[in-house]
Amino acid sequence: MQNHNPNDMAPERTHKSKRMNFKSIINKIKPGNRRSRWAWLSIILAALIVLAVVSYLLRPKTQEPSLPKVEVEEVSTEDVNIYGEYVGRIRAQQFVEIHARVEGYLEKMLFKEGSYIEKGQTLFVIDPKVYEAHVNKARAILNKAQAQERKAKHDLDRITPLFAQNAASQLDLDNAMAAYESAKAEVTVSQADLTQAELTLSYTRVSSPISGMISERVADIGTLVGPSGGKSLLATVVKSDTVRVDFSMTALDYLRGKDANVNLGTSEPGRKWNSFVTITLADGSEYPFKGLVDFADPQVDPKTGTFSVRAEMPNPDKSLLPGEFTKVKVLLDVREKAIDVPTKALVIEKNGAYIFVVRPDSVVEKRFVEIGPETGNNTIVERGLAKGEKIVVEGYHKLSHGMKVDPVAAPVDSVSSTPATTGGESETTATKED
Repeated sequence: MQNHNPNDMAPERTHKSKRMNFKSIINKIKPGNRRSRWAWLSIILAALIVLAVVSYLLRPKTQEPSLPKVEVEEVSTEDVNIYGEYVGRIRAQQFVEIHARVEGYLEKMLFKEGSYIEKGQTLFVIDPKVYEAHVNKARAILNKAQAQERKAKHDLDRITPLFAQNAASQLDLDNAMAAYESAKAEVTVSQADLTQAELTLSYTRVSSPISGMISERVADIGTLVGPSGGKSLLATVVKSDTVRVDFSMTALDYLRGKDANVNLGTSEPGRKWNSFVTITLADGSEYPFKGLVDFADPQVDPKTGTFSVRAEMPNPDKSLLPGEFTKVKVLLDVREKAIDVPTKALVIEKNGAYIFVVRPDSVVEKRFVEIGPETGNNTIVERGLAKGEKIVVEGYHKLSHGMKVDPVAAPVDSVSSTPATTGGESETTATKED
């Protein structure tokens, strides 16, 4: 028989007694106390609801992933000038060396060195005494020959009627005619000698064949000058109100010009635009006047693969100095209504060039395009873009095809192009179409 310890039943009885006491307490509560109990329960429930609402409102919000922000530019069309840039050298339109054509001592200099002189102006005087004597001698010989001619003419006129009357022989007539013809020839020779002597005398006064700027004198006063024993060169005269610019073009640039129907050295009156030449001054500024190509060598130098081209440039202010080097830009083509985009928006890789295009739903599209020549900070797109589309110009490094973005308009300064050219490159004009 198992014995039960009274102490083992104590907890169970104690628990049951507590539940009976709680129920008995609730049953003993008066109806007024019950209403107070439900009021407290309502207050506690309302507090729990308020606490739940506050907790919901103050909960940490889950942040949605932000869209990458990119700068975009709308594609537009514009007329683009395609230039070729080369190194040129300026030379005077006319460069004349003044030489002494007769020998003698230099007596006078009748100009100011470095000044502007007119065509035909006397510059130097060479001692003329010897040449004046030659003129006087030739003139005297001419006078003698003319006197003999007159005598021979009188003799012929006297014998001719006598021969008709058989008063003179045929021999007399022949001798008279021969003497007259000889005298006439002597006059012609003497006249030529006089002309030559006078011409030689005129060479003692050295004049300028053109108008232009004259250099300093090469020979001093008193120097023996002349083509044989003395100094021949006296000074140089440069006509620089119009200058010529010499440069060399490659055969490739020539072909590019031919593709645009540009025939260098010839005028094209039927074309809307003319191929002109601009040059850069020593301070980097662009010369305000434009020139035209007036000569192109018909053959290519096999050693360099280039051919010589020459352009004429007005120089009214004498800003261009003969002999100086300059940068030359030649208009080779005009692309009308071309698509010109910032070069920084293009990505060049082995398979080609592509650009990110933003669709109307703000989703970017990686689009491969065919590019043309560069235009300073821009590049012409031959195929792959249409007017009105929006392209990404900043922030494309973080993009991939099909990604949604937050497009913002790019600042005007960041998409403007700076004209710059190199061989066969181009420049944009200021004309744009909306």
